[in-house]
Amino acid sequence: MFYSRALAGLAGMLLLAGCSVDIGSSVGLGSATATPGALVVGDEPFAVQSGAAILAQGGNAVDAATAMYFALSVTYPVAAGLGGGGICIVHDPVKNQTQEFDFVPRDAAGGGAYAVPGNVRGFALMQMAYGALPWQKVVSPAEVYARAGVPISKALARRLADGADVIRLDAGLSAIFLDEAGKPKSNGVVVTNPELAETLAAISGPEAFYSGTVADQIAAYAGAEGGTITKADLGATKAEQLTPRVTQIGSDYVFLPAHKTGAGSFANTLLDNLIRAQSTAVGAKDLDASVVYSVQQALKDMHVSELPKDLGATGFATMDGRGQAVACAVTMNGPFGSGHSVRGTGVTLAKAPSAGAAGLSALFLAPVIASRRADAPAELAGAGAGGPNGAAAIAYALARIAGGDEILSRKDLKSTGVAPYDTVNAIVCSGRTCVALPDPAANGLGVSVPVGEK
Repeated sequence: MFYSRALAGLAGMLLLAGCSVDIGSSVGLGSATATPGALVVGDEPFAVQSGAAILAQGGNAVDAATAMYFALSVTYPVAAGLGGGGICIVHDPVKNQTQEFDFVPRDAAGGGAYAVPGNVRGFALMQMAYGALPWQKVVSPAEVYARAGVPISKALARRLADGADVIRLDAGLSAIFLDEAGKPKSNGVVVTNPELAETLAAISGPEAFYSGTVADQIAAYAGAEGGTITKADLGATKAEQLTPRVTQIGSDYVFLPAHKTGAGSFANTLLDNLIRAQSTAVGAKDLDASVVYSVQQALKDMHVSELPKDLGATGFATMDGRGQAVACAVTMNGPFGSGHSVRGTGVTLAKAPSAGAAGLSALFLAPVIASRRADAPAELAGAGAGGPNGAAAIAYALARIAGGDEILSRKDLKSTGVAPYDTVNAIVCSGRTCVALPDPAANGLGVSVPVGEK
């Protein structure tokens, strides 16, 4: 069901600070400070803990981001999965490099309802270029969660309740997430996904996902269900390594998805509108109004007037003690993607971008990194996801920082107002103090890992 949210009610979205949510009964901290340190932040606490553990074991920010993504495929499959895709931006001041990795879900050559998965290819490319740990080391925490079981977090429980109608239509999802009465399982209930565990164990390298037994199973299932994903589609799947667009806000250089991507088109239009609005006397005095205007204008420019309630997306960020920072946003193009899981693999297929308005999800993936110089550590690494409000919340944080404001607590990070569908998660640094800030109105987690901790 669709409802008009793109333009309606924007004036009250992120511009009202979201109240802090107590997630202590879930897994721990709501935000974390490191002076200096390494940090991770995201929408689902157990996946965030996986990223923190990788940092504690000597991994860098890319290792942690990759581990978080694969953990999310187990702990938060409503918005992240092996069948989906996304965008990441990596800032490495030691190498004096900032690069974008684009692997959004794409239509199969023959069309159909299912997207060709891009996540495994994309995170593998990023890991190969910047990671410090072996591939299997960063995949294994997700395998452990899937095989041994993981409690349903508050973050996932909320999405399960909202996505119950989708879950009921698929035997695989129902077996994992519905109880004997056919109702969504609640916070704290331990769930396993042994089929997904086997798939994660099998992808000792990304090629095993795109050309091995798993690929055979995906192609066979898609064909049997009227889709058209073929082994040729899977084998031809590419992730692009791009130069992100760089713009300047105040003294900061802001790295955004490239213009050639849909996400880049929206994010760049939004920020260009914001910069223009802030250059006026009225806009300079009223940041809230400037952000609202910028979002409204960007949606108008992109000809978007209606959106589904849930676009099935999530964003997260990591930073290590050497200053490497990663911001990622991934999507399934709808809650649990197509709502179809491939028997024997635990893989839920994303919805094809051309299959309805959910394909707009990639437009609003907004991973962003801001730094004073290309060879300096990031001042902000964060991501909005799930809709225009997530992108707007990141833009708001950028403008605040550029104006000299400090954002050092969750209450300083404006909520999207429609969490958990649109969320914002960010790592922000001021001097030698860095904080990991999850969306104030959602149930995510920020964690710090002291530098040198093993």
